Amino acid sequence: MGKFSEYKLPLKSLSEGTHEFEYKLGKQFFADMENTDVRDAALTVHLTVTHRHDAYDLVFKLSGTVTLLCDRCLDDLEIPIDTEYRLMVKYGEDYNDESDDLLIIPQSDNYLNVSYMIYDTAVLAIPIKHVHPLGKCNRQMSALLKRHRAGGGEDAELQDSLLEGIDDDDAGSEAPADPRWDALRGLAGEDKD
Repeated sequence: MGKFSEYKLPLKSLSEGTHEFEYKLGKQFFADMENTDVRDAALTVHLTVTHRHDAYDLVFKLSGTVTLLCDRCLDDLEIPIDTEYRLMVKYGEDYNDESDDLLIIPQSDNYLNVSYMIYDTAVLAIPIKHVHPLGKCNRQMSALLKRHRAGGGEDAELQDSLLEGIDDDDAGSEAPADPRWDALRGLAGEDKD
């Protein structure tokens, strides 16, 4: 996991008190996470770790932008991200992430890799619908969509040309009947008599 080694947080070597960390996320971070939706990114992650007694309070603050494809016009769409995620980390016997706000890691772990926490926080901040504000989509694509929705004009010709290769004779014909079904139909007819 060498590509995420810069996100290893040295928890055991942190003294008690507050510690600040900062990470810059670009296109490569999302590519390494195998996310093909994010085409570009300029995110800053500010991580504050407060170590008290046997607990570590982690606060992730993400801000910046990610670039995705617009669902409507397929042009680049820049989405602002400004979100925060808080997590408490404690050492225990076994790894346990059943809670959303508490993570227990084994005593043997000297480091905590926060790359997946950062990734999840960023991805969850992206809206489900990726569309430009009204009137900001690519005009040519919007015009094509309007014509397509109307169902006429050039789109009807395009649809006809796409359907040309399909044989109409096959659509109406039935497959030959299986003789076993005929025998079953005969049994059903005998029961009715």
